[in-house]
Amino acid sequence: MAYERALLKTFGNENEELATRYLEEAGFVIIERNFYAKKLGEIDIVAQKEAVLHFIEVKSAYADFDPVFNMTPTKIRRVINSAHYYLKSKHLDTAFSIDALIIRKGSVELIENITL
Repeated sequence: MAYERALLKTFGNENEELATRYLEEAGFVIIERNFYAKKLGEIDIVAQKEAVLHFIEVKSAYADFDPVFNMTPTKIRRVINSAHYYLKSKHLDTAFSIDALIIRKGSVELIENITL
């Protein structure tokens, strides 16, 4: 059980590294990773491109399951609440976007503005 958790954590960390590289190559500046918004949740990546702040949830799957299905309404609501907390705690008033970055067997897809 502990070995499986460690394996999944390693898998998750590798995919967050892949996501970060992908975003940087696409012109994003990584501001922060794994921001904890107290009891609201975690934001995987906070990045900026041009004048827009992007709060990015990274989803990947270890098995034959499409990770996009892990973007549930509850998860999206937590990311939105965490983004508002981030903006308030940093005293920021700027345009922002809630995004999902989906990793499927090494391929990366960025879906911007998932709340629209």
